[in-house]
Amino acid sequence: MTHPFLDLPPLSAARFASIEDRVARLLGTRQDVVITQGEALLPLEGAIRGAAGPGTTALNVITGPYGQTFGDWLRDCGATVIDVSVPFHTAVTAERIREALAAHPSVDFVSLVHAEAATGNTNPVAEIGAVVREHGALFYLDAVASVGAEPVLPDAWGVDLCVIGAQKAMGGPAGVSAISVSERAWARMAANPRAPRRSYLSLLDWKERWIDGGRRALLHAPAQLEMLALEACLERIEAEGLDAVMARHAAAARATRAGVLALGGGLEPYVHEATEAAPVATTLRTPDGVVASELVARALESDPALPLAAGGGALAKEMIRVNHYGPDATPGAVQSSLAALGAALAERGLDVDLLGARRAAERAWG
Repeated sequence: MTHPFLDLPPLSAARFASIEDRVARLLGTRQDVVITQGEALLPLEGAIRGAAGPGTTALNVITGPYGQTFGDWLRDCGATVIDVSVPFHTAVTAERIREALAAHPSVDFVSLVHAEAATGNTNPVAEIGAVVREHGALFYLDAVASVGAEPVLPDAWGVDLCVIGAQKAMGGPAGVSAISVSERAWARMAANPRAPRRSYLSLLDWKERWIDGGRRALLHAPAQLEMLALEACLERIEAEGLDAVMARHAAAARATRAGVLALGGGLEPYVHEATEAAPVATTLRTPDGVVASELVARALESDPALPLAAGGGALAKEMIRVNHYGPDATPGAVQSSLAALGAALAERGLDVDLLGARRAAERAWG
């Protein structure tokens, strides 16, 4: 008995390369693109371990939990790390980066998260990229949450290492990711004696054995299901149009924010300024005395498929995430999430305006 998920022919090198080319087109990049066979933490860590070492001075921007992780990796590599932290309810500015680079002229590596889905903020990468390029540092960007929800343009922004994942705004699989790599990033890795080689974390292996070999022989058997799902995901984005996909996410963010402001009940946007809020997900702060994880659990009882989650760690007490990305960047998902949260707040005796929230979200979407 054949099974469509099991009895698959091997994925050829040519098809693998064609999927990489589609990712490059999605990013509008002429840099090398490598599809990595794992969740995005694989290329995120691999890029840092490949490009950073004891001689590196890194400016690590922290606007959420992933920025903290990158600083840990950089220190583990032996790099000297200068952290630039901002409150999680806001975004970092290009001027703040300019000031930090002026204060630390030896910085040769800058790490930044574009959109922090965990905290709901997004950073002005185009402006920051111009500052980093002027300084001459290597620019490393986590665009896992932002790709598909807002522009991600490595070449135009001077990003040397740009990591994406398909599982959020792209609406694709979680088990495969990709990274674009500039020529000077490859040169930095090649000159780093501590860069991983013959390792699952090694990007240099892909450069030397895959790209330099004309992309004719794969390093190992690719994850067929994930690669086929990524290909289908890219086809779907191309059919809808990337601009339309991003517009849908922006509309979902606007509608969610407007609906929450009209809903009342003490629920409010976690990110203060709408211009600093990520289109991939909207984070909310619960009113005093209401535990976010408990409110989310009650809201999900009405529909477990709603794109709602409590914040991670300590944020589970005060933060709710409306993950309106991918297939959930729709008016229905936004309205259902608002209704469920409103009903859960009303059960606690809080005054909410469900009709007002629905109408505000409809107007904002339009």
